[in-house]
Amino acid sequence: MSSPFAPTLGILVGGGPAPGINGVIHSATITAINNGMQVMGIYDGFKSLMAGKITMTPLTINDVSRIHTQGGSILRTSRANPTKSEDDLRRCVNSLLEAGITALVGIGGDDTAYSVRRVTEQAQKMGLDIRSVHVPKTIDNDLPLPEGIPTFGFETARELGTRLVMNMMEDARTNPGWFIVVSMGRQAGHLALGIGKSAGATLTVIAEEWRGQPIRLQHVVDVIVTAIIRRLAEGRGYGVAIVAEGIVEQLHRDDLKDLDGAEIDEHGHIRLAEINFSDILKKKVAETLNSVGVKMRLVDKELGYELRCADPVAYDIDYTISLGQGAVEYLLSGGSGATITIQNNQIVPVPYDEFVDPDTGRTRVRMVNVDSFTYQSAHKFMIRLKPEHAPNHIFLARLAAQTRLSTEAFIERFGYLIGLVPRPY
Repeated sequence: MSSPFAPTLGILVGGGPAPGINGVIHSATITAINNGMQVMGIYDGFKSLMAGKITMTPLTINDVSRIHTQGGSILRTSRANPTKSEDDLRRCVNSLLEAGITALVGIGGDDTAYSVRRVTEQAQKMGLDIRSVHVPKTIDNDLPLPEGIPTFGFETARELGTRLVMNMMEDARTNPGWFIVVSMGRQAGHLALGIGKSAGATLTVIAEEWRGQPIRLQHVVDVIVTAIIRRLAEGRGYGVAIVAEGIVEQLHRDDLKDLDGAEIDEHGHIRLAEINFSDILKKKVAETLNSVGVKMRLVDKELGYELRCADPVAYDIDYTISLGQGAVEYLLSGGSGATITIQNNQIVPVPYDEFVDPDTGRTRVRMVNVDSFTYQSAHKFMIRLKPEHAPNHIFLARLAAQTRLSTEAFIERFGYLIGLVPRPY
């Protein structure tokens, strides 16, 4: 079947890798060709387009027939940001037109969604018609899709992350000690929480617990330290603490000195991968434990790159094949300027504007709802100091007995975590 609207389709990928990218490329290419379109795969996201170059390749059905089972991206990816200047946006538009591309599928996260939107708007300013659609991808699961709908790549990352943390849990039990694992997730704690709950980690700490307030690094450390002490009181000198890396983005400015050398990427974000946050936490947890007379073997681990290019699980293969088909069919129907979602088993295009935060002009971020049953359920299974322990003096005395502090001194030092004394930070 051929459509009367049959331009050349361009496909590009922006941001970090996520399992399932090739599934979108696979189905978008096949759907487009079966409708009489030519397809060009654009290498390295917006990078070459911004430079006025045309680094792309024609895609055929043979090229993409089995790539949907593979991790990574056959078109590679980059974090190049064309929205910093109108000149870059114009070069992107001109590069697309030079290649004969008048329809664009962008695969990426919030920054890619914003870039695709701005390129489309720039084309309109220039009196040109470039239709565009965005397919939401991120293992962070933080794009503002309707509640309960994941971004593709999340389920694969959670599955692999869970298996890795389960191995660490067994290692910690076999050779008693604690793992401090920092899980990828630039702002939101979905991945950390999903891995922690599924693996049965001892506790998971996410930025959303602070409800938007600046986070003191020592507060995070004390949450972990008191979990370690509680486990000791229960006769278990081992455990795994998962910490969402998004905490770094919300650290109090007085604690940023610990992040010396942190770099900023093209979209203005701290390069979290350049910060050895797990090592920082490990050192500070060790210092705090030593200060109260507790010795513990600590191992730090960053969990992120291992998850991004894994072969997708069946869920993400199925999901991305549907998204890629839906994206192209939306363009063929005359649509443009939307993010493709699947809701109630139907393709639902969501206009770009509905994803935008009116205060910042950028894509909104979906945070973990700490008041939800899902989070509260996960929290109940965590071994940590909790508000319900506040009136239990006998319980607190047992914890204090694991340290060189008296019960009163223990409460004075850590009681702020459960509202017994004012916060010191």
